[in-house]
Amino acid sequence: MRRSGQVMVVKKKTTAKVEAVVLDQEKLHMLLVSLSVDGGEDRVRQIAQTLQSCLELSEPLQQIQLVKKARSQLEALGEENPDGALLQACLHTLSLVYTSLQAKNQALRRAIASTLSSVPVWLQEHTLSNLSTCLSDCLSNPTSEQYPHVIDTVAACLDGFPLGEKCINKLLPEVLQFLHKGLSEYLHQNSGLTGRHIAQAQLMQSCLAAVKTSMVVIQRSQQTISAALNRCELEDTLSGLLGCYTHILTDEEFVQSVQSTAAMAVVLLIRSVMGCGDGVAAVVCSLLRSSAPGLDSAPRWLKQRCEGLCPSGRPLGVSLYLCHGALAMLSWKGALPGPQWEKLLLLVPNTLLDLDVSIKESSTAMVVARVLTLWSSAALDCLQAGGQPCPPRLQRSLRGDSELQRHLLEHIYSHWEHPLDGVRHQTRSLFRNLLLLNQQTGPSAYEPTEDPYVAGLTRSLLGLEWHMRGKYGSLGCLVELYGAGHLLDIQPQLPSCLLGLMNDQTLAPYASDLLERLFVSHKAQLVSEAGAADETATRDWMECWHQTWVSPLLQVLCRARLDQTTYILDYFLPKLLRCSPSSLAHMVWALQNTTPLCSTGPSGSRGALGALMTCLRAARAQGVVPSSKEGLWGGLVPLSLLQQALVHKHDQVRMDALGLVCESHRSTEAVTSQEMDLIRHFLPPNLNSQAPGVRQQTVSLLKKLLCRMKDSTLLLQKRLTQEREQEQREGDQHTLHLYKEFLCWLCEKLLEVLLPGSSFSKCIMSLHLLCLLGELFTFSTGPDVFSLGEAVTSAHAQNVLYCIANNFLEVKQLTSTLLRQIPPSAVGLQERMCVVLQAALDLSTSTKPFDSVTAAHLLNLLLHHSDLHPNMFPALLHCAQERGLDFRPPSSSPTTQPSEAVILELNALAVVQFLLRLLQPEVARSKSSLLQAAASYPLYGRVYCITAVLQHLNTESLSQTLQWRRVVSELVAVCYSISDVVSPVVQSSSPEGLIPMDTGSETSAGLQRILQEIQPRDTNDFFTSARELDTHCVDDRTPTQTTHMPSVNTGDEGYRVTAQMVLVCCWRSMKEVAMLLGQLCQSMALCSTADPHSGLITEEQVEGVGLYFRQQLLQSRHRGAFELAYVGFVRLTDMLCRSGSPALQQLPARWLSEVLEEVKSSDPSSKLCATRRSAGIPFYIQALLSSEPKSSSCRLLKMTMRELIALAVPSANRTIDSFSVPQVHALNILRALYRDTRLGENIIPFVSDGMQAAVLGFTSPVWAVRNSSTLLFSTLITRIFGVKKGKDEHSKKNRMTGREFFTRFPALYPFLLNQLEEAAATVESDSGQVKLHPSLFLLLLVLSRLYPSPMDGSTSPLGLAPFMPFIIRCGRSAVYRTREMAARALVPFVLVTQVPSTVHTLLQELPAQPGPGIQHNHIHGTLLQVLFLLRSYQTDSHRPLPAGSCITEGLCRRMWLASRQNPCEVTRGAFLDVLLCLCGPKISLLDEVGALRQEALSTLMASELVTSDSSSRTLGLGGTQYLLSLARVALSASVDIPELWGGPRPASRLLWCLLQHPQFEVRELALEGVLRRLQEEAEEEEEEKKRPEWLDAATLSNLTSLALHETHPRCLAKVLMVLRALSFNRALEWRDGTQILSQEEALLRLLAQDSALSVELHCAALTLVSQLVVQLVNSNPQGVSAVACLPEWASLVCSSCGEEQPVEVKLAAAEVLVSCTVPVLTSTHLPLGLSTSLSLWKSLFMLLQDEDQDVRDSASDFISNVPAPLLSTDVTGALVCPPVALDAGVGLLCRLFHTWGQAAAGVLALTEWLLGDKEAGEEAVADDAPVPDEEDFLFEKGDLNLWAEPVQWLKLLHRHISALVPAAKQTGDSGIAGPDRVRQIGVLVTRARAQALSAQRALDCLPTLPQFSSPMEHARLVLRHQRTTLALDVLERLR
Repeated sequence: MRRSGQVMVVKKKTTAKVEAVVLDQEKLHMLLVSLSVDGGEDRVRQIAQTLQSCLELSEPLQQIQLVKKARSQLEALGEENPDGALLQACLHTLSLVYTSLQAKNQALRRAIASTLSSVPVWLQEHTLSNLSTCLSDCLSNPTSEQYPHVIDTVAACLDGFPLGEKCINKLLPEVLQFLHKGLSEYLHQNSGLTGRHIAQAQLMQSCLAAVKTSMVVIQRSQQTISAALNRCELEDTLSGLLGCYTHILTDEEFVQSVQSTAAMAVVLLIRSVMGCGDGVAAVVCSLLRSSAPGLDSAPRWLKQRCEGLCPSGRPLGVSLYLCHGALAMLSWKGALPGPQWEKLLLLVPNTLLDLDVSIKESSTAMVVARVLTLWSSAALDCLQAGGQPCPPRLQRSLRGDSELQRHLLEHIYSHWEHPLDGVRHQTRSLFRNLLLLNQQTGPSAYEPTEDPYVAGLTRSLLGLEWHMRGKYGSLGCLVELYGAGHLLDIQPQLPSCLLGLMNDQTLAPYASDLLERLFVSHKAQLVSEAGAADETATRDWMECWHQTWVSPLLQVLCRARLDQTTYILDYFLPKLLRCSPSSLAHMVWALQNTTPLCSTGPSGSRGALGALMTCLRAARAQGVVPSSKEGLWGGLVPLSLLQQALVHKHDQVRMDALGLVCESHRSTEAVTSQEMDLIRHFLPPNLNSQAPGVRQQTVSLLKKLLCRMKDSTLLLQKRLTQEREQEQREGDQHTLHLYKEFLCWLCEKLLEVLLPGSSFSKCIMSLHLLCLLGELFTFSTGPDVFSLGEAVTSAHAQNVLYCIANNFLEVKQLTSTLLRQIPPSAVGLQERMCVVLQAALDLSTSTKPFDSVTAAHLLNLLLHHSDLHPNMFPALLHCAQERGLDFRPPSSSPTTQPSEAVILELNALAVVQFLLRLLQPEVARSKSSLLQAAASYPLYGRVYCITAVLQHLNTESLSQTLQWRRVVSELVAVCYSISDVVSPVVQSSSPEGLIPMDTGSETSAGLQRILQEIQPRDTNDFFTSARELDTHCVDDRTPTQTTHMPSVNTGDEGYRVTAQMVLVCCWRSMKEVAMLLGQLCQSMALCSTADPHSGLITEEQVEGVGLYFRQQLLQSRHRGAFELAYVGFVRLTDMLCRSGSPALQQLPARWLSEVLEEVKSSDPSSKLCATRRSAGIPFYIQALLSSEPKSSSCRLLKMTMRELIALAVPSANRTIDSFSVPQVHALNILRALYRDTRLGENIIPFVSDGMQAAVLGFTSPVWAVRNSSTLLFSTLITRIFGVKKGKDEHSKKNRMTGREFFTRFPALYPFLLNQLEEAAATVESDSGQVKLHPSLFLLLLVLSRLYPSPMDGSTSPLGLAPFMPFIIRCGRSAVYRTREMAARALVPFVLVTQVPSTVHTLLQELPAQPGPGIQHNHIHGTLLQVLFLLRSYQTDSHRPLPAGSCITEGLCRRMWLASRQNPCEVTRGAFLDVLLCLCGPKISLLDEVGALRQEALSTLMASELVTSDSSSRTLGLGGTQYLLSLARVALSASVDIPELWGGPRPASRLLWCLLQHPQFEVRELALEGVLRRLQEEAEEEEEEKKRPEWLDAATLSNLTSLALHETHPRCLAKVLMVLRALSFNRALEWRDGTQILSQEEALLRLLAQDSALSVELHCAALTLVSQLVVQLVNSNPQGVSAVACLPEWASLVCSSCGEEQPVEVKLAAAEVLVSCTVPVLTSTHLPLGLSTSLSLWKSLFMLLQDEDQDVRDSASDFISNVPAPLLSTDVTGALVCPPVALDAGVGLLCRLFHTWGQAAAGVLALTEWLLGDKEAGEEAVADDAPVPDEEDFLFEKGDLNLWAEPVQWLKLLHRHISALVPAAKQTGDSGIAGPDRVRQIGVLVTRARAQALSAQRALDCLPTLPQFSSPMEHARLVLRHQRTTLALDVLERLR
């Protein structure tokens, strides 16, 4: 045994951690001596030997076994055994060890407790005495470090240890005195731990343990305490304990859990002293009320202590925690003991509701919610007590219609949207309990229809907006208690309504949860109603259930957009199938009976096929579907249908089909050959998926399939080892063989696509899947089951290696992972170590930022190949010799073979040292010329590589400590040097604008002078004066100095410096320095003061790094620099907080107070960076505050917020000049803190103050203050109302009920009301002067986000009614926008039921006739308010205004406002908008709308729209707006609902007037209306195709003339769209005035127009002209070639497909080509000739490879239009994904060459496609080598299209051409053998060879390993070479 003073040091166990018991040497020796005493009886001697052996062991399990052995030996002792010294020594040893064990040694402690408890009866007193003595020794004078251990021992004695409990009772005074002493010590310690968060957190845990232990002691010792108090003992001790609890309760430095427990302890102690009578309740009531008079019934000492809890200014939390204590520690089950208990029960909720309005912290709101739920449970316990009836007063108070219930419901409605999940959950539980209370106290207990309270509550809940998340949980409670039938009776459409909400991600979980409760409850109700009925009755109720729940689901799945149904699959469908598995058969039957199954539904929906896949996938994942062997694929679903779904156009249909194949309920289910074939069918066209979500799903689903394959392989191998039948063994071996074939195919297929030029999406998908294969099956080449390593050829491995040069970081990371899995022999790094290392070092100084990332990945790749250790050092030495560096690699111990970890460490150390040796001279040179550094060796690349190497190193177990410590010091020093070089640029006043962005070399000389001019001497004169550079004098001198200075001599290469290079070099260097310093501080072990040689980084270095970050964050002006310095600083602050050093722990608090002091001072000489957003200052403070633990009291945050808000709020006694800078800083810092999600709910208490500061900041005369206030206000709006969840700015998803808003932020109620009153007083426009209150707009913006809840009580103290008069008054403002905002803000304040009366009141304010002194601003504001109220009523109410509202009469009496009697066009237009709101809809808001329409029509016919006189031409301000309002009314009367306005005659005239109006805005509005109506009719009447009744011949003629003569682009576009809609299924009669035009003439006239004026016009012209062409071709297929304009049309279509065209144009072109598929592209007559047809086909193929997914999807629709006989056997006419459509399209074109008899011409044309454009080829021949200047560009521009893959396109073309060559050869003399063809082939061969030679020369000119150094150029040349190779192959075959 170890004799170092530590006993029972045990080894770690896997199950539980057992630690040592600490005994000093003296005690240990004494125990061993006492157990070694001679004499004594044999059995006792055996026990002593057992215990002695136990003490001498260090293995924990053996110790426990020996203690158990001692237990059995003790049990066997009889009374005849003498009670000698040896037995006493044994008992003493057990007791001493028990009291010495640490908290984590539970197993041994329990074993000893069991042993002590099992001693014979005659020994129990001795045992108790021994244990008491040992415990008493522990309790007497412990040190402060021993307190936690002793408290834990006391707690253990009371934890299921009866002997221990007796011991505590025996020593009760000592125990209580000790606990009092311990708590007092903790309270004293807490005051000295400010800023030391970890120590404070540990103290809180100790304090919590002490309070809990004292509670258990008091609970278990009730009788002892009562007896002692009767003898006037223990009073002082209990009083002292109560004093400690009081201190904790009233000291806000303590965390909530400790305070809450202390409150429980207070109530428990009072109960222990006073018993359970009425007196206890009276005392607790007094404590809750904070009133001393009610304490009289308590003993004097108790009363005195309780008075300490009743001061007037006590913290709010005291009442809250006492409520919790009263509910938790008093018994509420059964009848209440007396009236005081009843008072207490009713006092608790009222106290909590009062607190609810005044608390700010979200965590406290959580406690309130929890305690209220606890109260409701206690109230239920009281009511459910059997025997005695409930007291009448209590019953009345708890009934549903009581005042208390109403207040509690208001609390629920204002908290059910709370941001904390816990609050929402507790609110729901409270609601459920309130319903149960109503059931217990109400007259009709269980019938909801008979209970008016429940019925009313249900209706009001259903009437609420569905975006309110709390509504779902409340309805769920109603379903749970009253059944689904209750809700379905009131709202039968509930299932469809809830399914419609499933497209919203935020609502889907709530809606699905409610749906589940509903359909489960509904099914149970239907089953119970049917009873044990026959099969017919069961079928009937199942049909009813399916009709209610399944049919709406299938309708949504088939017809809704795919993005709307995602969450139905995730949340709803699995639950439905779990509830009713048999419903799957119904779903499949219903969907397969939908015809046609393969067609899609409305645009963007999945159709019946997609819905079928969705249902089957969900069913299979749930285990509802039987496995494939039982006939699923061949039975329910044909295999061909599944193949169609796997290549379907829509992503989600493909994913569902793949899920159906891959997912299985059983992880070991074998993968069938059919499933593997389906994956082979799915994978090739789906590898290049652009959508990240689809890629993620594909990888996830294939992972499930591969895991199944792996698990089933293990099962098959296990079965093969067992004796089984030969047939089954052969079957299993065949399955394994199929697996191997499939995995090898998958591996090869994925490796084949990793070629230069592969798209990012294909690379990322392939690499993900290959990494999965490596992870699950490994790429081994040995005797493995699958030996996947054999499939990886050297060429494959090289292509993987070159993927490291990909520009996308994710590709680099996955490539690095995969290269570690691939066999090293295939990668071949051994042989090319020096070359790859050299490439990495060269890339680390590249001027292109992404090259340094490539370098870092290459270095890490070399490091992690442990077998490279012998070659790593020589390679580094070789590189050092080439560069002339004196470098010596680190050496390890020569005697031992180094482990893999040591090799990695040595390699990393060598690389870091080498990079450091390279970096140090470069930094020194950069000090003399930053320009040269920026162009030749940017510093950031080396630093990035060093950081990357350190990140991949486990720094916790480094062996080369001395060398690492030296490296760390050098790294810190070099970081500071780099910062000194580049900081002048990033700290200048305007780093971006400082250096002229000109790439011309003649400006290079000016750059050096500018950089020399910059000195870090900028001051805080930001708001008063700014330094400017004198660019003129620089320009004047530039030519003379730069003529001969284009390059700086760096060997043979010249370089040009762009300003971009200098700036990027500087800010990236700052970024990398910050990241490296942060990495060093975070990962390197800290040197402790006790052992200075233990760590790698010293405290002084850490503090120095902190001061460096402080300087950068507070002085940098470049956003990139300070944002990334922030990232490094966050790492540092996290490390400071968790470090063991008290000095480092207190640094954040010190730095924070220093920077706040500096912010407060307005000294112009301050170094703080004063930009409009304060640059890095907010980041600095953010990092310091976010390091504070969330569980702490957040002292730093509270202090900072108080100081910042005091600075941000303007004060009367401050001067503007001296105060603006600190105020701007404060506002900007507050904005950053409110935005910081890491501060979470801790920032919410300060939102009210922040809002006040932002609103008041708008009153400042300084622009910078107003600017910062705007930014802060915007942030607060987002923080309060959430991130905008849709395009609608005023959506109710981003709004709150007024009660909820003012409950959460009560201080804003009086503030906003006072501010609004003040602002409203300034808006009167009677004087004619514009008075704009600065804050008015903000106030209206906030108020417009609130709305009244129908559930709010009318007597709420925070009601919205006081705001209404002021908002209405704001409508009188002279500012138009203010009037509009006031109208918008008024709407939320008026309940739907109050809209009619409010509208009537507003109308009464309007003048009934014209007269002098009329204020048109007032009229306009009132009309806007009426309009917005009516519109909201229309949206929310869905029912007409009630009769007798007098609105029609009020409007008719004021009709003069719409006529010419009113001189103000703005108010005329507003009145017309009100009329349109009432008269425009088919179902009007008014019952008596006919008379109003007639009045409006007569006003319309007399208006400027219809009658043209001189006055109508001179409309004033707002004239256009007025005309548009007129036009909207006219459109309603002429196009929308002419039958309700007066028939066709006025309608036709009005439409004619609208189309001929001189104002283009009117014409545009009219055409939009016509187009909208035509589209609506097209959707409604798909069968009947006739001209609409409201569109007569004259209007049609008018439209065709307009198409030929309209000059305004937008109007012309609309006319063309209207004509296209009209000519969709019938030919139009074209007229130009009276002249009738033919189709050809109309086509010529339209093509002659300039459609390039706008995208919209171009698309409209293209689609209309194409429609006319299709009609021409269909009418005369053979004779159409004579039409002269068809080539011009084809040229227009081809030019619209170009890569550079806008997406809208390409979509229009795709639509045109799809519509031309049958008449033009696949016509057997070749109507446009071969050349034109081929150009159209080529354009279609370009669109199928476009970068935009919508364009590709749209173009792929052509397949569904191809006649079935032309399609190949493996392609159906269904919708397919673009890659499949592309392959099928090229194959179709080759078959068409046969049909047209043009096979030879087709082969040559496609070969030209292979070679590429002739011009591009000629350029390539002329340009053999890359131009050096291209290397000067900092950010390389790649191809525009990141999705297209030219290499794959060439291979596809080559495959189809090769298949066409035999047919071309068979066509005889007129074909390929004709002289013209032979000459054409010769020309192509010459061109191809020239291009091949050019490409090869250019490839030879590239540097070594061009795949890394110039990957884009290399990929371009490889592609060019591939083109010529494939083209020459085809041409050779032809010859």
